[in-house]
Amino acid sequence: MSTSPLKPRPPLPEGPFLVVGLARSGSAVARSLAERGEEVVGCDAGRPEEAEGLGGIGVEVNLDADGVHLLERVRCVVKSPGVPNEAPVVEAARARGTPVIGELEVAWRMLPNRFIAVTGTNGKTTVTELIGHVHRRAGMPVAVAGNVGTPLASLASKTEPDATVVCECSSFQLEDADAFAPECAVFLNFAPDHLDRHPTLDDYLDAKLRIFANQGNDDVAVYNADEPALRGRDLGGCARPVPFCSEHGGDPDCAVSLEQGVIFWGERALIEASELPLLGAHNAVNAMAAAAASLAMGVRAEAVGEGLASFAGVPHRLERVAEIDGTPFVDDSKATNVAAAAAALRSFDGGVRAILGGSLKGGTFEGLVEPVAERCVACYLIGEAAERLGRDLEPAREAGVELHRAGGMEDAVRSAAAAARPGEVVLLAPACASFDAYRDFEARGEHFRSIVESLQ
Repeated sequence: MSTSPLKPRPPLPEGPFLVVGLARSGSAVARSLAERGEEVVGCDAGRPEEAEGLGGIGVEVNLDADGVHLLERVRCVVKSPGVPNEAPVVEAARARGTPVIGELEVAWRMLPNRFIAVTGTNGKTTVTELIGHVHRRAGMPVAVAGNVGTPLASLASKTEPDATVVCECSSFQLEDADAFAPECAVFLNFAPDHLDRHPTLDDYLDAKLRIFANQGNDDVAVYNADEPALRGRDLGGCARPVPFCSEHGGDPDCAVSLEQGVIFWGERALIEASELPLLGAHNAVNAMAAAAASLAMGVRAEAVGEGLASFAGVPHRLERVAEIDGTPFVDDSKATNVAAAAAALRSFDGGVRAILGGSLKGGTFEGLVEPVAERCVACYLIGEAAERLGRDLEPAREAGVELHRAGGMEDAVRSAAAAARPGEVVLLAPACASFDAYRDFEARGEHFRSIVESLQ
C-alpha cells in the first residue's frame, strides 16, 4: 500500500440535518446519518422510490416539498448531487447562514479509509471499477462506490478499516466539496458537458479540479498529461503529480505511458493495448489511468497487468449485447455527451449505424460531424434532440451519411437492424441524457437490449 498516512477527518457539522434530494445518494446519506443516531429530516420535490423505508429508521420524510419551511428546525443542510445550487431551499439556507454541505463531503468524513477518487467527463465508472478489479486481483481489500452503483455514504460503518475506497466523483459532487482530500485523486479528461447545470465551461472545469484542491504533500495527483484543458494549469493542492500520457504528447516524465501499442510503467511493460478486453482506443487511456493510480497506491505491477488483462468492463459502456446475422449490436448508453459518443464511434473502423439522441444538456452536436462522417453509414435520431442533431449533422449527410428521424428506440433499432449488412455495427451512443424518455441511461440501455433480444 501507499505509505501516505491516513489523514484525520473534520467532524461533521452539528445536527439536526436536512437532507435535500432523496434519490440514490441522498437516501443513502440520510440513512447513514440516522444510523449514527443523528436527527435527520429529508425532503424531495418529487417522490423517488429510494425514499421508501427511510421513515422506518427514524428519518422524517417530506415528499413533493421544496424544504424551505423545514429550515427553522435544522442546523445543517446536506445537498444531494442532483440538487442545484439555485434550489430554493439551498439559497434560503445560505441566506440564513445555515451550513450547506455536499453528500460526497459527508460520506468522506464518515469513512476513515484510504481514498482513491476518480473524476473526468468520460470514463469515471469504467476506471473506478477497473481500479477496484486490480486491487481485488492483488488480494487487497477494496470497496467501490459511485454515481451508478453503490452510493458512497452507504459504505459508512460497513467497510473494513484497511480497505481502500475507490469512488467516482462527478462535478455535481465536487462543487460542494469543502475539505474532501483523497489520498489519490485521478483526473481523466475534460469535454463540454452539463452546461445545463454549470453556467460556463470554466465553472465546470473548476468543479472537477476541486478533487485536487485539499490534497497534501503525502497524497498523489494522477492526471492525463495529454488533456489540453490541463496543460499549463496549476492543478491545485500540494500532492505529488503522477502524469500518464501517450507517445504523441504529454509530459516527458509520465509515470505510465502508451508507446508503440504497449502500456509501460517507467521502463517496465505492463500490457499490450491489444490485450485489453475493452473496446476502443479511449479505453487504453482509461487503462493507463487505472494503472497509474493503482501503482501509486502500492499495488504490485504484476497484479496491475493481470487486472488490466482480465477486466470484462461495465454494463452500458461499449457492451456487445448480441450479434445477429453478422451484425454486432453494441450498447453505449452511458455515452451521454458528444465526446463520449465520438469515442464510441471511433472504436469501430466503419460501417456504423448509430442511434443518437435523447434529452438536451446544453451545447451543440457539431463535434460529432467528423466521427459520424468517418465511421457511419447511417444515423437514427431519436428524442427531443433529434431536430438539433439533424441540423448539426447536415455536413455529414452531405458527405453521404444517411440521417433518419426515428419514432423512438424501438423504431431506431428495428430500422437499423433491417438495413444492416454483415460486418456493420448497430451502436447505441446517444450523445444525450436519457430523461426525455427514461429514468436514466441504464433503463435506456436495458430497453435497447430487450429490443435486440426480440430480434433473435
